[in-house]
Amino acid sequence: MAVDARKVALIGCGFVGSASAFALMQSGLFSEMVLIDANTAKAEGEALDIAHGLSYAKPMQIYAGTYEDIADAAIIVISAGANQKPGETRLDLVKKNIAIFRSIMGELNRVKVEGILLIVANPVDILTAAAVKLSGLPENRVFGSGTVLDTARFKYLLGEHLKVDSRNVHAFILGEHGDSEIAVWSSANISGIPVHDFCELKGHYDHETAMKEIADNVKNAAYEIIEKKQATYYGIAMSVRRICEAVIRDEKSILPVSRMLHGEYGIDGVALSLPAIVGAGGVEIPVPAELNDDELSALKKSGETLKAILDENL
Repeated sequence: MAVDARKVALIGCGFVGSASAFALMQSGLFSEMVLIDANTAKAEGEALDIAHGLSYAKPMQIYAGTYEDIADAAIIVISAGANQKPGETRLDLVKKNIAIFRSIMGELNRVKVEGILLIVANPVDILTAAAVKLSGLPENRVFGSGTVLDTARFKYLLGEHLKVDSRNVHAFILGEHGDSEIAVWSSANISGIPVHDFCELKGHYDHETAMKEIADNVKNAAYEIIEKKQATYYGIAMSVRRICEAVIRDEKSILPVSRMLHGEYGIDGVALSLPAIVGAGGVEIPVPAELNDDELSALKKSGETLKAILDENL
């Protein structure tokens, strides 16, 4: 079955799935959107609610459907899974969500999907590796949202700190989307000016303190939001929209998506977020990350942590 480049599917209509559907409805990227949830009534309700705004957006079909309806979708966004509860880490969700993924991948294999699987459910790196193994699809077509959101948070906080447009901040959070993520300071810059030089230009000289505070704020952002409002969904919805945009428009954008590693940086058999060119083929070309010794060591440690969890659960 040929892939319909104007069709997107979302599996999971919780906070993240429905917010992502709403963001994608407004994007103008698609003319058809299918929502699937274990609770069919929830999927139907979300589809109706979002479709009622179409008078103020571009025309499209939005409906609750079945796996048969999404066999030809260009992108299948998977956010189905148990939610992260207050006090719970993303890795605590592993066992529950791998079981859910086994069921989903079985259905996707049954209908022989040909599009791209974008994994958003947490822990996203573990579930990306699980999806690669369980789907049997080429690895370029199965990847996770990874640290695209963390990187956006990093750029936002740096922009606030330096009183500069965050779109002019060029910096990455890499590694695990979680507690072992790495703020890559060694290559961070503001429109080509190294971050420490720009800090001094703006009168900031206590680099170590500021670096730790900003990195901690990025890492703990989800915990803070969950504590205050029980879930995070708008930031990740915009990240899903950004990734879909790069694929559907074949933008060849460099994004820190979660993808399988096979020996790069001394890491093998796990998915971690590292820069890659993302376009119509999905993850098209890995882009080498410029890391100093400390950052590389932290990345390897992150990979070891995830490998141990994968080996235990998959």
